[in-house]
Amino acid sequence: MKQFSQLIKTLDSTNKTNVKVQGLADYFLKAPDRDKVWTIAILSHRRPPRPVNTTLLREWAAELANIPLWLFEESYHIVGDLAETIALVVPSNENSTDKSLTQFLEEMLWLKSEAEDAKKGYLFENWKRLDYYGRFVFTKLIAGGFRIGVSQKLMTKALSKATGIDEDILAYKLMGNWDPNTISFQDLVLEEKEGDFLSKPYPFYLAYALEGTPEELGNVQDWSVEHKWDGIRAQLIFRNDELFVWSRGEELVTNKYPEFQQLLDHIPNGTVLDGEMLPYPEGAIGTFNDLQTRIGRKTVSKSLLEKTPVILKAYDILEWKGQDIREQAFINRRKALEELYTLYTASKSSGDTLHLSKCYQCSSWEEVAQERQLSRAKRSEGLMLKRNQSPYQVGRKKGDWWKWKIDPLTIDAVLTYAMRGHGRRSNLFTDYTFGLWQEKEDGSRELVTFAKAYSGLTDAEFREVDSWIKKNTLERFGPVRSVTPYHVFEIAFEGIALSKRHKSGVATRFPRILRWRKDKKIEEANSLNDLKALIPK
Repeated sequence: MKQFSQLIKTLDSTNKTNVKVQGLADYFLKAPDRDKVWTIAILSHRRPPRPVNTTLLREWAAELANIPLWLFEESYHIVGDLAETIALVVPSNENSTDKSLTQFLEEMLWLKSEAEDAKKGYLFENWKRLDYYGRFVFTKLIAGGFRIGVSQKLMTKALSKATGIDEDILAYKLMGNWDPNTISFQDLVLEEKEGDFLSKPYPFYLAYALEGTPEELGNVQDWSVEHKWDGIRAQLIFRNDELFVWSRGEELVTNKYPEFQQLLDHIPNGTVLDGEMLPYPEGAIGTFNDLQTRIGRKTVSKSLLEKTPVILKAYDILEWKGQDIREQAFINRRKALEELYTLYTASKSSGDTLHLSKCYQCSSWEEVAQERQLSRAKRSEGLMLKRNQSPYQVGRKKGDWWKWKIDPLTIDAVLTYAMRGHGRRSNLFTDYTFGLWQEKEDGSRELVTFAKAYSGLTDAEFREVDSWIKKNTLERFGPVRSVTPYHVFEIAFEGIALSKRHKSGVATRFPRILRWRKDKKIEEANSLNDLKALIPK
């Protein structure tokens, strides 16, 4: 645990990528193999289940620190991170335990099923025995959240530096449904076994947002154009008469989408498809809000399957006839995908689970821009621009794949509530709630909450709004403050749909602040009806 805590200290104290990579590489060279496996798991979001909820963590930390809970809560909202707050308020200890990271994690797995008294005793014992960074890391693991500014790609780079294994091979090895509690470092990283790769997906290739104009990409005839579908990125793997469905989040979701099982009768072994899982109610592409009714369901009822079926909109093929074809040019992979789709449509007797994403070869960038204008009508987020000669790479790479999203929808809304931010903004009110006007039966108007946003302003603007909030608070609800309706902000969002889960009756996708409308009074802000008018018919 000392080595892991020191690693976290190193990672937490720098923004320099090279320093983080070197720190991780040094750790992978020195740490015990079991700790290496758990570290890889933690940094690739395979953490053990949380054994203690955060409410109890706050109560017990306040008790051990001998301070009232309200003072702990105030400190927490100032610090902005629960583990850091606990590490600060619990009495310091110069000594630290000799237990390994693996021992701690195995104990946490055991702790999950224990009674509250046992959990409290375990926390008190270890909080007292750990130094500041040890308490910080220990609490992070207990709380189930571990964001430390290290991507899996950066971790893979460091692991490659420590082992000499190619980064792309490591990225492939670390994908899949492996269990850090049972697999060894030798099996996971060092040893290559053919059977291990039966169900493994390939690392996904990710695009950057277009940085300039499309004309800057050169001759339009060198590029293929597709719509950027708004669903769940997935790979469908057909090997050894089995189907495996992997999401981009490296989650095996085969059982959650049983409609794809029928494809086993029509897609040959040795095929891996890359595409987007989309809701398809009533024979048409639905909204992401429709898809959310399927996300997270452990079991899918017959009625839900009928109400919100899911399709795969395929746009690439990574393995064909048992061969990895990622190094082939996109245009050649596309021909293979079209060949497969022709075979599929000719053989299927019923169902329509696999769709082919249309690929456009345009004669001018103006033609591409015209197609982009049709995105919302086609239920897409914009366009993907793919160089015809591009291989299928690993991770996010610049140059060959670009996403050219449509301009966001916007609405002018009134600031109604505020909460402190996190991290470097923990001393400022930067998380905002916004409302729109709704007419009441007596003819008057009230502001109805419709969205929350915490990005889009400059640091100077956040400080200015924070100062105003502190002087214009109406009520306090724990960390939340209601404020005098006065300021108008233009809110941007990617999508919109009706929703029974929201007070406004509307759900917006990726809301953020576009600009502060100091030129507008609150009476000029938009209404809920204005927002609903933006919902696609």
